[in-house]
Amino acid sequence: MPTKRKYWGWGNQNEIIDPQVIAQYVANLQAIFQVKELEDVQPIPLADLRLRAARFVLPKAFQDFCTAAIADRAAHSYGKSFRDIWRGLHGQFDNPPDYVAYPKTEDQILALMQFAEKEKIALVPFGGGSSVSGGVEPTTSSAYQGVITVDMKYFDKILSIDRASRSAHIQGGIFGPALEAGLKPYGLTLRHYPQSFEFSTLGGWIVTRSGGHFATLYTHIDEFVQGVRMVTPRGIMESRRLPGHGAGPSEERLVTGSEGIFGIVTSAWMRLQDIPKYKLTKAIKFKSFSAGVEATRLLAQSGLNPSNARLVDPMEAFSNGLGDGTSTMVIVGFESHHHPVDHLMEVALGICTAQGGEYEQKPAKTGRSAKADAWKNSFLKAPYMRDELMKKGFILETFETAVTWDQFPTFHKNVKAATQAAINEHCGVGTVTCRFTHLYPDGPAPYYTIIAKGKKDQQMAQWDAIKVAASNAIIANGGTITHHHAVGKDHQPYYAQQQSGIFGDALAAVKDKLDPQWILNPEVLITR
Repeated sequence: MPTKRKYWGWGNQNEIIDPQVIAQYVANLQAIFQVKELEDVQPIPLADLRLRAARFVLPKAFQDFCTAAIADRAAHSYGKSFRDIWRGLHGQFDNPPDYVAYPKTEDQILALMQFAEKEKIALVPFGGGSSVSGGVEPTTSSAYQGVITVDMKYFDKILSIDRASRSAHIQGGIFGPALEAGLKPYGLTLRHYPQSFEFSTLGGWIVTRSGGHFATLYTHIDEFVQGVRMVTPRGIMESRRLPGHGAGPSEERLVTGSEGIFGIVTSAWMRLQDIPKYKLTKAIKFKSFSAGVEATRLLAQSGLNPSNARLVDPMEAFSNGLGDGTSTMVIVGFESHHHPVDHLMEVALGICTAQGGEYEQKPAKTGRSAKADAWKNSFLKAPYMRDELMKKGFILETFETAVTWDQFPTFHKNVKAATQAAINEHCGVGTVTCRFTHLYPDGPAPYYTIIAKGKKDQQMAQWDAIKVAASNAIIANGGTITHHHAVGKDHQPYYAQQQSGIFGDALAAVKDKLDPQWILNPEVLITR
């Protein structure tokens, strides 16, 4: 029986977390937050869901690849952030797309664009729908007569593979598992594994500048994009496939991170790698958070370029089965197709032990430590656990950023304090934890997790208030509003503060040229 995605939440319907694990987690939160009564919110059965009728009529030529079915429209109403899941869980589908299109050709996409321009219809490009920043949510603007979400699931092929150049031409709608399965017989891999890997697409990764598997060196999808093809309202834009060039600003870099406001990516040439044969991962324990931070800084500047290098603070380590709540953990990993990585690990462990780090001396049979495996399993299950905790009335969400090493101590102190103060004000009780997802020679990418007590029917408003406080603190203290979650609608006001004004004008000018009617993803990334 094929798996089905949830219309309201994260992942597949048949993916179930052990009820005992959920019960223990909930019991711990009840004890910590002194919560006596729990909610038991369950999603409305799809058959009972009611959505408004489509606000306009499609041309007959579109009816073969467009639908107004409730299941399709509900599943394309939101991304997968806390506020998205909360509204879906509570049956709040006040602004669904009027139709969902499933084009199979570029001509169909162009026809949709021409119709949308003429009738003032907004088009929302849609890959896997895993956005956590409002990147796929339909506009509410009265300037548009309606919305069509353009789902790219039929653009799901690997078109060709160039083994000599170690690259492949791949359609934008392919999901992560299918992409890797198609490359594996050739001994190749993209090795880009965001947490949303199972439920996100190549095109989505490109337009959101997705962060993936590598904690250092190749941290974002940008480095793997060799050339890109995009359909715009003004025609096809395709960059030349090259290993590198210095011929002016890069076309593919303009597309990368554009979040669907310039066009829809239909395919891209991607740089690949040989599948790793040698892997080693270790978990190192530090008595203080500052010692762990210093170790990761030295690792980032060592030139070792570990594939994995995650710092996890004591409370987050404890909640993910890594420690006793008093120790900071650093997970370090190396991978290679060509040579053993034992020596690299030895040097990395030497850097960590010089800062007071401790680790198990006995080598793991698989090349991975048990604690590293515990972290990986918890990481992959986290979105499912979030949904289960939301059913009980808790608030659980994340935000991420990046800042230079010299600024980090003050930045971390101020951002954490501002966020905790907002939690205390709006929730009464809650926690803020931190980990590093990526490391650069000039700074880390901190990733913060919020778990707080929610008030019945008010959790979304509570989270929104916390998010505003955290976002303001990030901008005020010199960080970026997003390192890899993209801008979308949610981060757009803060992105406008982060960028120089003249650059914002330049982006708007590009949109005027490629999408003169501003039909593509309104309010995402930039505003008029």
